Amino acid sequence: MITELGHFVLILAFLIAIVQAVVPLIGAHKHWYGWMAVAEPAAKMQFLFTAFAFAALTYAFVTSDFSLRLVWLNSHSAKPMLYKVSGVWGNHEGSMLLWVLILTLFGACAAWFGDNLPPTLRARVLAIQSSVAVAFFAFILFTSNPFLRLAVPPFDGQDLNPLLQDPGLAFHPPFLYLGYVGLSMAFSFAVAALLEGRVDAAWARWVRPWTLAAWVFLTIGIGLGSWWAYYELGWGGFWFWDPVENASFMPWLLAAALLHSAIVVEKRESLKSWTILLAILAFGFSLIGTFIVRSGLLTSVHAFANDPERGVFILMILAFFTGGALILFAMRASTMEAKGVFSVVSRESALVSNNILLAVSCFVVFVGTLWPMFAEMFFDRKLSVGPPFFNMAFTPFMIALGLILPIGSTLAWKRGKIGRAVHQMRYVFGLALALALLVWVMQTGRSLMGPLGLFLGAWVVFGAALDLWMRAQRKLDRLLRLPRADWGKAVAHAGLGVTMFGIAGLLAWQVEDIRVAKIDEPFTVGQFELELKGVKRVQGPNYLSTMGDVILRQDGVDIALLNPEKRNYPVAQMPTTEAAIDYRFLRDVYVVIGDPQQGGGWTLRTYIKPLANWIWAGTLLMALGGFLSLSDRRFRVAAGARKRRETHVPAQ
Repeated sequence: MITELGHFVLILAFLIAIVQAVVPLIGAHKHWYGWMAVAEPAAKMQFLFTAFAFAALTYAFVTSDFSLRLVWLNSHSAKPMLYKVSGVWGNHEGSMLLWVLILTLFGACAAWFGDNLPPTLRARVLAIQSSVAVAFFAFILFTSNPFLRLAVPPFDGQDLNPLLQDPGLAFHPPFLYLGYVGLSMAFSFAVAALLEGRVDAAWARWVRPWTLAAWVFLTIGIGLGSWWAYYELGWGGFWFWDPVENASFMPWLLAAALLHSAIVVEKRESLKSWTILLAILAFGFSLIGTFIVRSGLLTSVHAFANDPERGVFILMILAFFTGGALILFAMRASTMEAKGVFSVVSRESALVSNNILLAVSCFVVFVGTLWPMFAEMFFDRKLSVGPPFFNMAFTPFMIALGLILPIGSTLAWKRGKIGRAVHQMRYVFGLALALALLVWVMQTGRSLMGPLGLFLGAWVVFGAALDLWMRAQRKLDRLLRLPRADWGKAVAHAGLGVTMFGIAGLLAWQVEDIRVAKIDEPFTVGQFELELKGVKRVQGPNYLSTMGDVILRQDGVDIALLNPEKRNYPVAQMPTTEAAIDYRFLRDVYVVIGDPQQGGGWTLRTYIKPLANWIWAGTLLMALGGFLSLSDRRFRVAAGARKRRETHVPAQ
């Protein structure tokens, strides 16, 4: 009964979305305030109905209602409760319902917290947001209905993919979707501004919090996914340039560019056209990511579905919204006249450089991700584009970004002095260079990657600290009273520097060892001694495990007992590898157990991973910086405090 009710209210939400997409848009065009007022209650009801439908599906998973086809395909009565709940979005249909739930949540938030918006702009934003929801409601109801029943309910289910039965991946999709879908608000604001014919500093101030929130959630989602790949897949890497990884990374890059571009619009009333274009493209790339994950066009361990028909439907949504917005952009670009002017040496120019580097790096990732498909379609050639291409093509842009960032932050608006900025940064440069030279002397092998990564990371981190100190006018009491947005910017930039150093250090100094380890025979890897003490069979809640006992020693002292596993899930008939990791501040020791060997012994893979945790610590710092900026009161009230202009180019 509850699932039928969930299906019914989902249809009601679809009908409300259609009304919300049409009526307020007509009202804004005709200045009929009664029609515009429809948007707010419609957005709230749309979210509440979708939330009820999602709760009904969750109830079916929690109670193991195997009469529901989706529950039968993706759950099992013996599965732990956490994975029964995460099984709701661990499949195509349920994840799309979560997608729409978050989409309607952002629309409802715009209705709840958008009192400072002009009525016409608010109505248009909510109508555009709802039009996106209409498309995805139709996609769910007509191609991916999660509420389909089975005529004869089976006794038990087929279980969730074992790779998805992990805490990291249980929370990874919701955060990723909050980022993906959150960019729809920037898209809605951009299209509404094009319809209204007005892009100004107030518009930029309104759009920045939504973009920042999406960027923060996307950062957390990407970080969780990277961490999951690191400890769960058993290959010891944190990023493989997988097509689905790239699908989330591309909108992250464009959202970062959009955040910095909107600052220029707000401060100088410049880069209006470029900012609108970034808002359109950022959400467009989110739709491209959705298409990649669900079309089956590109294979990936992360892919949800392999259904070309569904892929065509998503491709139509992508073409309609992104293509339509770009056409509207071309028609209305002349109304977005830039007002502020600035010299080549200025903070505006530094932000333009930031935007160019981020946008071009996104284009590089896009080409590398889709080129194998294009080569096969148009040239009948099978190609593989892997990490070597991405590392070589992408890394130079990030190095350039890291070099520019600290100097650009210290330049004055409109007209800066490069000599003054360089003079201010001389101690930061000297300290970063000294640390890099120290590491160069101390390391073995004389790899340039580690010292270069340390220099770049220290340059960005210390540069962010210096910028914060200068904003406080070199006084400690003022430092604590700085706006949270200033602290957020410094923390986020420092997080980027920490991540850069972590990645460079891990790639430069990691040690790998693969051998047949015999019971009670110690062996050495780097500065550590390991000893396999035994292998045992363990019964888990819904799996059977082969677990090793590995003692880790340093300088003759036992420092950890590691338990690498190979699990087999009988229902899903699928094995998984569970790495055992000794986490420390400066390094990880990472052990994976393989198969038994003839003559005795087990295959063991051991990795020494320097600075691995710094990668995710930097990611958390970036997200923390975003949250600090979001908590700044100016984000909530300044746009409404601005004097609204009544004269603007009328929509045509």
